[in-house]
Order: sequence, then structure tokens, then C-alpha cells
Amino acid sequence: MTKPEEEQESVKSSADTPPTKATDQPADFETAIDAAGFGMFNILLLLVAVPAAMGTVYETSTMSYILPSAECDLHLSLIDKGVLNAITYAGMISSAIFWGYVADTKGRKKLLVYGYLADTICVLGGAISQNVVQLMIFKYLGGFIMSGPFAVLMTYLTELHGRQYRQRIMMAVGIMFSIATLSLPGLAMGILPQSWDINILGLSLHAWQVFVAVSALPSILSCALFPFFPESPKFLMSRGRNKEALEAFKFIYALNTRQPRDAFPIKQLANEVPAKLEPKLDVVDKSQPKEVAAEADAELASRPRSSLHSGLLQLRPLFVKPYLGLSLWVYLLNFCVLLGQNTMRLWLPQLFASINEYEQLASSQQPESGGTSICNIVEYSVNRTQRQLAAAALDDDPLAVCTVNVSAASYTNNLIVAAAGLVSYTLAGVLVNLVGFKRIMSMCLFAAGSCALGMYWSSSSVTTVALASVFVSMGSISATSIISASLSMFPTSLRTMIVSLSMMVGRMGSLAGNIFFPALMSMGCLPPFLMVSAFMFCACLLASFLPVKNKAVLK
Repeated sequence: MTKPEEEQESVKSSADTPPTKATDQPADFETAIDAAGFGMFNILLLLVAVPAAMGTVYETSTMSYILPSAECDLHLSLIDKGVLNAITYAGMISSAIFWGYVADTKGRKKLLVYGYLADTICVLGGAISQNVVQLMIFKYLGGFIMSGPFAVLMTYLTELHGRQYRQRIMMAVGIMFSIATLSLPGLAMGILPQSWDINILGLSLHAWQVFVAVSALPSILSCALFPFFPESPKFLMSRGRNKEALEAFKFIYALNTRQPRDAFPIKQLANEVPAKLEPKLDVVDKSQPKEVAAEADAELASRPRSSLHSGLLQLRPLFVKPYLGLSLWVYLLNFCVLLGQNTMRLWLPQLFASINEYEQLASSQQPESGGTSICNIVEYSVNRTQRQLAAAALDDDPLAVCTVNVSAASYTNNLIVAAAGLVSYTLAGVLVNLVGFKRIMSMCLFAAGSCALGMYWSSSSVTTVALASVFVSMGSISATSIISASLSMFPTSLRTMIVSLSMMVGRMGSLAGNIFFPALMSMGCLPPFLMVSAFMFCACLLASFLPVKNKAVLK
């Protein structure tokens, strides 16, 4: 056994059994979290992370499922549908920098608890909305708020696991998001086909509003369960609150090993306050009482100008050589990929609902043209929306009736696409190790662009579902690969910032795509699919020349 392996074994044994002698030397964060071990605490944390991941997915995706059901109640035009899909991303874009600052000054746990509580209020507010403007306001606010918990959830999970488990935890989080995506069409199948008309306190509620209200349950659970977990010890140590951090480590250790808290082998923590903050805080060490540490943290929190200044200094390297060109490359790549991926993904429920309705119409009477080709579906969907709007505007005319034809079968195709995405995500890890980030991105983006273009010539619903499944799967793998590739191209000090900024630019792509797609639909069959395909092929070209080596050594 080599020396590093012996050291790892000693850390593991110290977490599993009470040590005979406590470690008197101050330990850094990595040593302390390794000594706390892996066990019941981590399993409970991952179980709580499941509804948290579901809440983030539901916030961005529920609108795409209610569009066919809500078009009569809200008098939705094609552009209204596009804005409802996109407006959550507008909220996320506008709050990205704000939440990063709050997480680094106020803590991870507080942001998760209050973030999911605020999101619950916004979701329930959207559920009782009586017109499209109210719904748009609540969806914007929901996106503004969810941007915080979405980013902090990843950080929180990473900081509560030792080095040897972190990569597996990120894979587990990816699977959680896939499961959440799979659960949404299942929920839609059970609720949206119902013809409910509930009147409460003068508010008229229908099936789509019940669906939106039910989608708040994951956020409610997250808000209720996260208070039982400790603040991130990494955050506490970075604020000079070592005594509180040590108590958090003892809590984790006691749950994982079922030993008394005092049996935790580490008795002192090293000072990990950033160097620029040390001059005023070097008096705050592990020997001082909690009140002094709290005062030190209050002093840090009361200096937003210096924190903002240090944040801007952290941004500066990305806007000067040698990283300026590379960062712009990554931003543009993420913009193209997420524009194509999230535009198609969020418009599929509307297209599939139109396919189902068109097939029912075709079986009862002679269709105007042969087959359920995508062009017939797009034309039918556009004309139907215009007819529904006209009917809704003429409430007094008994002949003009706005009808909703949604059945459980309308969401079967969404279930198939989501299941394909889950399978592909599971296989992606193996494929990345075999062929590397660069090749898998190029191949997946080319396949996605080809599928988007191929949908124009799709002549049956089966072909459309197959192409959509491949497109969403390839797009998901590509989006994940971009983040992983970005981490290997930039030094440690810039990785968090490059991921945050590239995701913000990617959301701008999602916002633009969801607004342009319905506008292009009204122009004809080819333009919307040509737009998505063009951006995917452009991303493929950018990925092909991305300066990243397979299995590159991290900087």
C-alpha cells in the first residue's frame, strides 16, 4: 500500500471509530470533512436534495405543460405562450449576480430555506392568477428567486461531502434533475385532462391552476426540511466562525458514526479566512467564544462595498488577455446550445398536444391533407390558436366557443422524451470517459442539429417523437459537457465565475429562442426548425475548435 493510500485509510478509520487520541493540530476544511465520514447524514441530505432539485426543474418547465390547457382561460396568443416559457429565464438572468453576492455573505443554508419559501409564495401566486399578466409577473419573480437556490444547492452539496465523494454527488444530482423532468409529464397526465371548475373566494380555478399549485410541493418540502441541516462548514470557516464550523462537523460525524459528538477526532480548525480579510479578523480563532466570531462575521457582512469590489476584481481576468477570447468562446457556445435545447424542449408539450388533437380530428373526419406531418401540425396549431383567440373575444356569441381538448395521451410523448433523456444522461458519463468532452460535444451537437432539421420532413407522429427524443438527449449531454469542459480550461480561481456567467448568457439564449420560435411559427413550417438547427450547427462548429484536450490536467 502506498503512503497516500495509507493516509486515506487512516482518515476513514478515524471517521468510523472513536479515536484513542484527539488531534491537537489545527485541521483545514478538507481534513475535517474527511474525518466526519460518509453515512446517514449524507444519505438524508441527498434525500432532501431530491425535492430541491424537483423545485428548480418545475419552476422552469411547468408553463410549457399548461399552455394547451390554459389558452382559453388566459386568451393566449402564440407570442404570449412564448413569453410565458421565457419569462422565468428573464428573472434568473436579472438576479444571477445578486444571489452570488448574498450566498457568499449570508450563507448557504439561509438562502436555501428563505429561497424555497419565497418560491413557494410565487408558485402559489401563479396558481391563483386570473389573467396572463398576473401569471407573467409571478413567473418572473419565481425565476428571480429560484436562481439563488438553484446555484447554492450545488455548492451546499459539494461542501458537505469529502473529496472522494464529490464527483459521484454531482452525478447523483444530474440523475435527480432527470427524474424531476420525468415526473412532470406524469403529473400533467394525472391533473391537466380533468375538467375542474372550482370557485374559492371569488377566484375561478381550473385543472391547470391545480397543476401549478401542486408543483409548489417540492419547494414547500425543501423549505421545511433544510432548517434541520447545519450551515456549510466551509462557509463558516471562510467567515472566521470556526467554533460554529466545528459544531457542524461534530453533528455530521455523530450522525454518520453514531458516536458522541465529543468523539470527533479534530479539536481545532485552521484559520481559512481569505488573506484580504485577515488583517481585521486574525484575532478570531478557534479559542475565542462564539460571540467574537459572530461579531467578526457581522463586520464582514457590513462591508458590501469591499465584497462587491473583490467580486469585480474576480471578474476582471475574464475580460482581459489571455482569457478574454476563451471566455467569449464559451459564452457564445453556451448561448447557442441552450437556445436550441430549451426552445425545443419547452415547445414540445404544445406540439405533442396539437399532434394528439389533430390525430383525433383526423380519425373522426377526413383530414385536409394526408398524414400527421410536422408541417400539418404547425399549421393546425397556429390556426387553432387564432380561432381560440377569436372565440374568446366573442364571449356573447353562442357559436364562438373556445374549447380545450387535452387528454392523458397528450402527455405520453413527453414521458417518452423525458425517459430518453434520463437514459442518455446515465450513458453520458461512460461516453465522456471513452471519447472525451470535445468529441462528444461535436457529435451530439451535430446529431441535435440534424434532428431539428429532420423534423421538418417528419411525416408521422412516431418519427417526430423519435427525432425529438434524440434531439433532447443530445442537447442535454452537450449542455453538461460544456460545463465540464469549461472547468478544465480555466484556473481554479475563475471556474465558479465562468460557469455562472456562461449559464447567464445561456439563459439569454433560452429567453430569445422561446420568443422567436412562436413568431417564426406564424411565418411558416420551416423557419422555427431552421432557427434551432442553425444554432445547433453553429455550436457544433464552435465546439469542434474548442481548445480543450481530452483528459486534460486541471489547472
